[in-house]
Amino acid sequence: MTSEVRVRFAPSPTGHLHLGGARTALFNWFFARHHKGTFILRIEDTDFSRSTEESIEGIIGGLSWLGVDWDEGPYRQRERLPLYQEHAERLLKEGKAYYCYCTPEELDEKRKQAMASGAKPKYDGTCRERTSPVPGRKPALRFRAPQEGTTVVHDLVRGEVLFENKELDDLIIQRSDGTPTYNFTVVVDDVTMKISHVIRGDDHLANTPRQILLYQGLGYPLPAFGHISLILGTDKARLSKRHGATSVLSYQEMGYLPDAMVNYLVRLGWSLGDQEIFSREEIIENFSLEKVTLSAAVFNPEKLSWLNSHYIKTAPPEKLADLLTPFLIKEGVDPSVLQNDREDLVRKIPSLQERAKTLVEMAQKAKFYYVEDVDLDPAAAKKFLKPALSPVFTELRKRLEALPELSVPRVQEVFEAILAEQGMKLGDLAQPVRVALTGGTVSPGIYEVIENLGKEKTLRRLSRAHTILSA
Repeated sequence: MTSEVRVRFAPSPTGHLHLGGARTALFNWFFARHHKGTFILRIEDTDFSRSTEESIEGIIGGLSWLGVDWDEGPYRQRERLPLYQEHAERLLKEGKAYYCYCTPEELDEKRKQAMASGAKPKYDGTCRERTSPVPGRKPALRFRAPQEGTTVVHDLVRGEVLFENKELDDLIIQRSDGTPTYNFTVVVDDVTMKISHVIRGDDHLANTPRQILLYQGLGYPLPAFGHISLILGTDKARLSKRHGATSVLSYQEMGYLPDAMVNYLVRLGWSLGDQEIFSREEIIENFSLEKVTLSAAVFNPEKLSWLNSHYIKTAPPEKLADLLTPFLIKEGVDPSVLQNDREDLVRKIPSLQERAKTLVEMAQKAKFYYVEDVDLDPAAAKKFLKPALSPVFTELRKRLEALPELSVPRVQEVFEAILAEQGMKLGDLAQPVRVALTGGTVSPGIYEVIENLGKEKTLRRLSRAHTILSA
């Protein structure tokens, strides 16, 4: 059709962008970027009863979060109805389509009879040779498919796949209300948009021979087809809501990084040796359909979490600060504080990166930096804030207050001096101080905590803890 690589992602806006659809979009996007081709976004919204604007916004939002951009579109099928009508009339005029007056009830009865007799529940051709209309009925338009021979799908992932034409149907290309059907609009769109490669899930493989016959009936050359395997849950059933969240945006809400999700989804069905972690540039450089595996991929939430924690640990603090901000706001942090001193948040990020698996977890762990006072965990306070530590806390507060700045090296010197004088181990002092400053027993390193918390909050929280110790 064209020497230029032109691919498309064509979701139906009847729900959110799920993980399978997102992976299909990524495979097409990386294929286009590898070949310096064109990636097209097309919204297949001719199902007027189920398509919603909310779903379209969700799809676009999910793609944008993943960093998937498009060179053309988003096209919408409902804006292209005259084009489908033109092609339908052409097939009718050439005798390659015919009007079908069978009612839904009649078609349902035909299917039941066919299944009862052990036959394939396909249309029996009642109207195939009809020459006159049925009064009072609005007809649908059916494609006159060949009833003999074989249709071959030359699949770039699966090799040759053969379909006997006698097993296929005279599919409806235009409903009785005049709206076009999926298989018909897909062919017209792919042709007129000059799509070179159709890369999609293998649940569409059964549609492909029907679409090939439509290409041939319209006299159009075929694109190349590549059908990728489905994503399965850990129980090897098709991934669904019962396996957990399947919407891409739900993972954004749970605090996953887009780079981690992209890396993980691309590795579900594509490989490059044993390498697990890829930058986008590496995927673009190496992506090809030859490296797409034939077997179904299993979605493993634990592996995604591991990958996400890796990306959190290795992300630049400036980038993480932008991603973390909305999660901190959800935790109750004043947005103006974050906006007015973004560099302060950037400085705090390294103290949080090692221990957080998600941005939600990181925001929860960072909250103690921003609140005026922390709520002390009663069990931790009872265990670590002992009266015997009262004079030690007094000395620690006095020496920290005397420092010109609470930098990690200066704070460490103060701690080491007090530990030597008191004959204590670091944990004997660090853990009580941690409880006093953060409210709990788990936090970044105590020196980093004090440096990032600042002198005012550190001293105030130590004073409060001293009051508890004295009591």
